[in-house]
Amino acid sequence: MNQYHVKNIYEKCKEITVQVPGSKSITNRALYIAALAEGESILDEVLLSDDALVFVECLQRLGIDVIVNEADRTIKVKGTGGSLPVKQGSINVGSAGTAARFLTVLLGTSDGNFYIDSSDQMKARPMKPLLDSLIKIGSKVTFHEKEGYFPFKIIGCNPKISNVEINIDKSSQFLSALLISSCLSKEGMNIEVNGTHGMSYVKMTTAMMKDFGVTARNLSSGMFVVSPGQKYTGRYYHIEPDVSAACYFYAMAAILGVRATVKGVYLNSLQGDIQFVETLKQMGCTIEETKDGISVQGPIHGNINGVSVNMSSFSDQALTLAAIAPYADSPVTICGISHIRVQECDRINAIVCNLKSMGIKVTEHNDVITIYPGKPKPAEIQTFCDHRVAMAFAVTGLRADGIVINDPLCCKKTFAEFFDVLNNIISDQG
Repeated sequence: MNQYHVKNIYEKCKEITVQVPGSKSITNRALYIAALAEGESILDEVLLSDDALVFVECLQRLGIDVIVNEADRTIKVKGTGGSLPVKQGSINVGSAGTAARFLTVLLGTSDGNFYIDSSDQMKARPMKPLLDSLIKIGSKVTFHEKEGYFPFKIIGCNPKISNVEINIDKSSQFLSALLISSCLSKEGMNIEVNGTHGMSYVKMTTAMMKDFGVTARNLSSGMFVVSPGQKYTGRYYHIEPDVSAACYFYAMAAILGVRATVKGVYLNSLQGDIQFVETLKQMGCTIEETKDGISVQGPIHGNINGVSVNMSSFSDQALTLAAIAPYADSPVTICGISHIRVQECDRINAIVCNLKSMGIKVTEHNDVITIYPGKPKPAEIQTFCDHRVAMAFAVTGLRADGIVINDPLCCKKTFAEFFDVLNNIISDQG
């Protein structure tokens, strides 16, 4: 499927009830922690996306016993206790950003010599702050193309230095990667954090570490301490539904003026994107937590309010908010998102280009965009090989004529069935 022609179902849609796959962020963290744990872990309701499968393949190449059961959506991991079975080799992290950061720290703090390659897309994403931190604690890195980026050779160390600094301006994944691996240091680890970034994913990381037996103390906004002698213990672990995916359906409810329920998603979610629900509330939606999951009721006729919101801690939803912003009754301003320029694509550029192609006025500064109300005209959406661009602007097309998504299958990165689910929603409206 090279293109997906979105059908306008405005004032035809009645109600939306869906189930989404497991969380990408939780799946990846659980995989990593389970690989470091002592004993076996069973991860249930995992997201078997391209990213997760790349992560699994890399772990297997490092000698870790990982068994995927696609039918049951489970992954069995036999933990290594932190000692890699394989001491030399190569892995390719593809475009899997979380796996790329986590595995780099694993290899940088383990005994061994490895070559790490990636896709061209991942080669454009920043790694230097993380590699600088690893070098300071004893890792050796040799770059094979551009300094600070993939591919590179890394010779790991058994960290003897307990103090490390990390700058997270570009990504909080740098801090999460160090936190999860911190228990590999016999001296424990004190991590001083520089820069600013939304910390919701870091809170997810520390909560999951604690679930597996390791406590990270946040002594202040700039220091995390992991005491020595702690170990992860293998266990059964249930993966929450992916809130990032759920938000596309909540956004549909907002602009169509209908009710959308995503099964199994609740307000106490570990995932930072749950904050998007509060944004929708500010835009005029009604939020209800039912036994089946959160339900979002859009305002009458989808007449949403304009808002100004800092999305630094749930920036994956900046695209989603931008995609529904033309239907607001006043401008929508999104700030705190400069770091999304260096994700799967320059997402601010993707927002601006695609909205302008629909005839929507947008103003742009470094980390701020303002989108003005307007009626989207027919346009082809350029996805830039970015799954979130494809899914977000498909929402726009449900209330406009002639919106076409180019390369819709790029959504396989996290939600391969998204357009099948969308087709079911459209067909259910008769």
